Amino acid sequence: MCRSIKPLFNFAPPATDDEIRAAALQFVRKIAGTRKPSKQNTDAFEVAIEEIFRSSKRMLDGLVATTPPRDRAHFEAMKKLRFKKAEPR
Repeated sequence: MCRSIKPLFNFAPPATDDEIRAAALQFVRKIAGTRKPSKQNTDAFEVAIEEIFRSSKRMLDGLVATTPPRDRAHFEAMKKLRFKKAEPR
């Protein structure tokens, strides 16, 4: 479930609100243990996503990088390469 949460700090271009919200959604799904909440739990689910999104955005905005931003396309390509090497043959 959480495999789609990606590092979001110190990238060029910077993470978008949609990427931060997607990470928050994946986190809430993981800790709730469900992909989709029941009707009774929908409000709590949505509130948690919004709170985690705001908290994550505030954190990312406050972090200070001491290294140059990483190239997002290069980072993704390297991740795919590592995944291919790890696949059983």
